[in-house]
Amino acid sequence: MLRDAVRSLAEAKIAPYAAAVDEEARFPQEALDALVANDLHAVHVPEEFGGAGADALATVIVIEEVARVCASSSLIPAVNKLGSLPVILSGSEALKKKYMTPLAKGDAMFSYCLSEPDAGSDAAGMKTRAVRDGDSYVLNGVKRWITNAGESEYYTVMAVTDPTKRSKGISAFVVEKSDEGVSFGAPEKKLGIKGSPTREVYLDNVRIPADRMIGEEGTGFATAMKTLDHTRITIAAQALGIAQGALDYAKGYVTERKQFGKPIADFQGVQFMLADMAMKIEAARQLTYAAAAKSERGDSDLTFQGAAAKCFASDVAMEVTTDAVQLLGGYGYTRDYPVERMMRDAKITQIYEGTNQVQRIVMARNLP
Repeated sequence: MLRDAVRSLAEAKIAPYAAAVDEEARFPQEALDALVANDLHAVHVPEEFGGAGADALATVIVIEEVARVCASSSLIPAVNKLGSLPVILSGSEALKKKYMTPLAKGDAMFSYCLSEPDAGSDAAGMKTRAVRDGDSYVLNGVKRWITNAGESEYYTVMAVTDPTKRSKGISAFVVEKSDEGVSFGAPEKKLGIKGSPTREVYLDNVRIPADRMIGEEGTGFATAMKTLDHTRITIAAQALGIAQGALDYAKGYVTERKQFGKPIADFQGVQFMLADMAMKIEAARQLTYAAAAKSERGDSDLTFQGAAAKCFASDVAMEVTTDAVQLLGGYGYTRDYPVERMMRDAKITQIYEGTNQVQRIVMARNLP
């Protein structure tokens, strides 16, 4: 029922704008409005804060179905979870209430600020500082590759509170867009997901109350990593949706396109490609859903399973979308058809929330 409802909404209210959102590299406001109106913009927020209280699997299905028609739009529910999960996992009750309530209502979005110009895969090498000053912390630094920066009202920011302790000297904070000293760089000019703005976030003597720290001082990096164990599965879901959208479109095309007097779907070479695409998507789906169940239960092997789902599903998405372009031939290479957009969108799923090379390191260190 959930899948049917989200699919109907996505096809009616999000799909019609997907090409224009990509072409104009603009935020998908129509998608945000539709998701908020149907309480699907941040389904993971617990009911006690006015949220839908969806479990990890339901959240995955929402993201998958939105990504099937528009990858950029699927980053609304995905990044709302990524940005707010540190607060849910480690924040005080007061902090949760203050920030989850407007998120649940759709009055604000949440972004996640971990990466920096010199701290990508080596996130613990960050330089952003947070210095205690009475009842406040003063933050200075630059965060890079921040999804929905400038659109989001709230930002979970990781900053160094004790430079002598490396990862154990990093703390997490909630920063608000309206805080004095917060500004944003120009939107990055990207290959795909053009409807989701990616910008630098500049923190210039940003003074925030000390009670906006998420958890204890020095626990920020642990919270950040624990968050990614859960949210990598949402990237797997996004990749899965992109792949499914590409297969669905290619399947329709090959039954209509005729060559040598018959539909190209009748040729075994084409049938084998479609069969492989469908098989790999189904394998990715099972891995992703199983990981989502582990996320919900908090299983001990979640770190491995989350990394595996993200890595496998994103590799499948890249392969399937490339094959979809091939199946459409010359048309697949043009912007008149959606599969080239899906191919461009799929690429980022192999890179963000930890490159697939990093996922393999994570898996190797956490072999079941």
